[in-house]
Amino acid sequence: MNQSRLAARRGLVILLTAVMGFAAGCNERSDTDPNHSSPKEVVLYCSVDPEFAKGILKTFEQQTGVRVKVRFDEEATKTTGLVQRLRAEADHPAADVFWSSECFQTIALADEGLLTPYRGQAAKDWPAQFADPNGRWYGFGLRMRVIAWDTRRVKPGETPQELEDLLDARWKGRIVMARPEFGTTRGDVSSWFAHYGTDRAKEILRGLAANDVRLVQGNSTAVRMVARGEADVCFTDTDDVYVAQRNGWPIEMAPLDQGGDGALAIPNTVALIKGAANESDAGKLIDFLLSETVERLLAESESHNIPIRKALAVEFAKYAIGKPLAIDYRKVASQQQAALAAVKEIMP
Repeated sequence: MNQSRLAARRGLVILLTAVMGFAAGCNERSDTDPNHSSPKEVVLYCSVDPEFAKGILKTFEQQTGVRVKVRFDEEATKTTGLVQRLRAEADHPAADVFWSSECFQTIALADEGLLTPYRGQAAKDWPAQFADPNGRWYGFGLRMRVIAWDTRRVKPGETPQELEDLLDARWKGRIVMARPEFGTTRGDVSSWFAHYGTDRAKEILRGLAANDVRLVQGNSTAVRMVARGEADVCFTDTDDVYVAQRNGWPIEMAPLDQGGDGALAIPNTVALIKGAANESDAGKLIDFLLSETVERLLAESESHNIPIRKALAVEFAKYAIGKPLAIDYRKVASQQQAALAAVKEIMP
């Protein structure tokens, strides 16, 4: 090969190497590059059913540009699974925000020091009934505890209207409920101890045990069993009944009224995890979940959560279910261990 051709080839190699190096420099940004901004991201633990939560989180991502990495819970260990995970990760939290479908285990996490106060604009002047005094959690979007029944097997004049009605022997072998260790059933049974006192709450548990109540894995399972004719009545939440009715199942409901004083209304809760790595973007997600937009989305969804905002609650009044039980959620949370111990003793 003559010298001129060799020189030309060497020059071409040098030119290509330089071009490739420049391209690589453009595509590989150093972590110390002041012009490089990492993608915004927040890690969320969420015990709300994915079918209701995913659309809301997508809306947040579209509005803010913040990506949400979400871990959902399983129906069988509703809420409790994520709560135990948060406890296990206390020294090295992986999550930034906890969005729970109930409030009682959120309160327990706050009392254990795993949540940190959040004082963002959306939380300003939040109703005291639905907020931790120290700003460690906030409640929104209510569901009600209800009795649901199979309309083919329970006639209109026979429908139970109060918790005490299901202690009657005529319901023996006809009742199903989610295991009280998990989810909203855990909070509901704990509310019996807070509302009635320990002795009467234990009497109710014994009465249900005497009527051969069956314990199953989750509220939705209980509702499906009623729809299939495997049970006549169950304890559940309003959202599970609305979904059943959407499916065309023969299910109706009434408030799970506690002695005529009302049924337990259970709010969603949102909280900032202590030691959150993405605190700024976590605040944006918390503000969004506490917004009127989200309460409206939840009310319009097939879960039909009842807004805590009075104007919105009036707008969605058709989803109001009976009279809410007047009770301090913190008092209910404080009764959880006593309630679980009694359940283990009476309904092994």
